[in-house]
Amino acid sequence: MARAFVFPGQGSQAVGMGKELAEALPTARHIFEEVDDALDQNLSRLMFEGPQEELVLTANAQPALMAMSLAVTRVLQEDAGVDLAARAKFVAGHSLGEYSALCAAGALPLAVTARLLRRRGQAMQEAVPVGVGAMAALLGLELEVAREVAAEAAQGQVCDPANDNADGQVVVSGNAEAVERAIEIAKDRGGRRSILLPVSAPFHCALMRPAQEVMAEALADTEIAAPAVPLVANVTAAPVSDPGQIREQLVEQVTALVRWRESVLAMRDAEVDTLVELGAGKVLSGLVRRIDRSMSASAISTPEDIDAFVKAL
Repeated sequence: MARAFVFPGQGSQAVGMGKELAEALPTARHIFEEVDDALDQNLSRLMFEGPQEELVLTANAQPALMAMSLAVTRVLQEDAGVDLAARAKFVAGHSLGEYSALCAAGALPLAVTARLLRRRGQAMQEAVPVGVGAMAALLGLELEVAREVAAEAAQGQVCDPANDNADGQVVVSGNAEAVERAIEIAKDRGGRRSILLPVSAPFHCALMRPAQEVMAEALADTEIAAPAVPLVANVTAAPVSDPGQIREQLVEQVTALVRWRESVLAMRDAEVDTLVELGAGKVLSGLVRRIDRSMSASAISTPEDIDAFVKAL
């Protein structure tokens, strides 16, 4: 069995996440406390108790999801003795999950990762006034057709493919009017249906250039180590271990397409047959079944999940 550990992105957050881990496992509780200290905020209370409208704010959701993923990771590593490098061929993460993956693989310290994601979330939110941008999932269209739809819908505005999540599931992002046009055009191009996403900003499109500049500056001052296992990067769908390349790709990622479908297929082609999602929700493990049913996938977010995974090793 060849395995990859994968880390979820925004949209997987939910009030209550991590509470059971923190109550049952001191190692997890210490991770949440360290993130709270790094951000000078009681983020863990927001995770455990809400309110939902504060948790979903980009500047909170991004470090919160990372904290949840790292709590699971550290329990596996420190309490169960799971050696990430020995048990996985790759790590990968969806958008902000890439930071979680790098932290889990030892490329970034926890406190530094939390502060980077707080800055990233703030910069993304500030890049576009609320209401100006939008994102929509175009269901039933493959990437090349979605590219054509986005180009036709732009009409002088921004409309870019943002996430290639799975076969027939491409997200477009940009000016709200252009995204609305894309939804209409998709109907005529064979799209099954389209869904406006409940997001506070249009991520992974050209409108995020101000945020990209902020992250270029933030990452320029950040020391990145070589990860213990290669990262399959969002922007290339290829493994990377060189810290300089990782830094460049994290900057590019802010405006670039998240090539998740291709990333999963690249791991499969490198003989990975099992993906294990560490953190909140089951979005990525669900997408695996849409990308390649020959691969197995599971999600770990509770003490019971951790016990089951360790027993199966």
